[in-house]
Amino acid sequence: MEKQIAIIGGGIVGATAAYYLSTLPGGQQVKVTLFDDGLGQATTAAAGIISPWLSKRRNQQWYQLAKAGADLYPQLIHDAQLGTDVYQQTGTIVTREIPTDLELLFDLAQERRQTAVTMGSVTTLTAAEVQAKIPLLANAQPGVFISGGARVDGAALVAGLLAQATAKNLTIRRERVHLTAQGQVVTSLGARQFDRVIVAAGAWAKELLAPLGITADVRPQKGQLIELAVKDYPIQENMPVLMPEGERDFVPFGHGKLIVGATHEDDGKFNLQVDPTVTADLFASAQRLMPSLTTANITGTRVGTRAYTSDFAPFFGPVPDHEAILVASGLGSSGLTTGPQVGRLLAGSALYGGTPDWSEYEKPLATYLKPSAE
Repeated sequence: MEKQIAIIGGGIVGATAAYYLSTLPGGQQVKVTLFDDGLGQATTAAAGIISPWLSKRRNQQWYQLAKAGADLYPQLIHDAQLGTDVYQQTGTIVTREIPTDLELLFDLAQERRQTAVTMGSVTTLTAAEVQAKIPLLANAQPGVFISGGARVDGAALVAGLLAQATAKNLTIRRERVHLTAQGQVVTSLGARQFDRVIVAAGAWAKELLAPLGITADVRPQKGQLIELAVKDYPIQENMPVLMPEGERDFVPFGHGKLIVGATHEDDGKFNLQVDPTVTADLFASAQRLMPSLTTANITGTRVGTRAYTSDFAPFFGPVPDHEAILVASGLGSSGLTTGPQVGRLLAGSALYGGTPDWSEYEKPLATYLKPSAE
């Protein structure tokens, strides 16, 4: 008898879970339905940097999860037959103006490299060497170069993973759904019972879990970035991504496309309107690195809603007292890095059951999911 699995949310976690549910052993005995209305999703608005190794976060569980996510990417991209327009290991440059800060950053990179083979090589670069690698820059600072760093286009990644899964066992329904107190999925056609439900709806997880008598520690945060058309250098497709000190992330793609951002706007919540003031701030950051830019170079903006917990750590796993329902949320701005690993773990749990121990990657779920009476 076929197992019926629902996924609520088609962002990085939901799309990766759908992909693995179509490729893991036993997937041929599963029918998967993914529900997503397409509004506000963080992943499709995101283009980001896969380079968690120099993070100063003290949460070691988060670091292990992010490191595992970075490690997973090359194999995932290869297996899903996705191209360099989706993901490419171009390397990452993190800049520091003060020499002692640069030395500390290099020492941290060398230390982290001992347990992170995916980092590749680590070297320090002068300002001139940084500019040689990213000739778009006019005002470069010295930095640390990590050859294993990568860039990823969130929308293209999700589209590619869902296309692979749809060819096998996935049906996509473009609608908003909710859960009943019994864990049924209420759709436009009525309530439906699934063998497993994966709630991967980001900041909307709180609303979805409420009928189960669960209060989720998760809040929305608005993020906005800009796309710019710039000079198309022959090497641009292989330019490193840049995390400049004091400025927004700087992500060159091929064919003269540059992404700058994204912002972290706590007061923006679920607002998906482009804020001209924020656009101006993002552009000013880009212009400080490339003074020749004008607003005519702006070709578009993207806005999405991230999910954060009060301690900025993600959570995922079976919902307490509702073991057939799995949830993931709170990935924040590291969603593109941590999401694939979370989606893979949830897919395995949905297929095979059991009580997996993911304490290496997260605090107990009870930290974030409380009975509503409390």
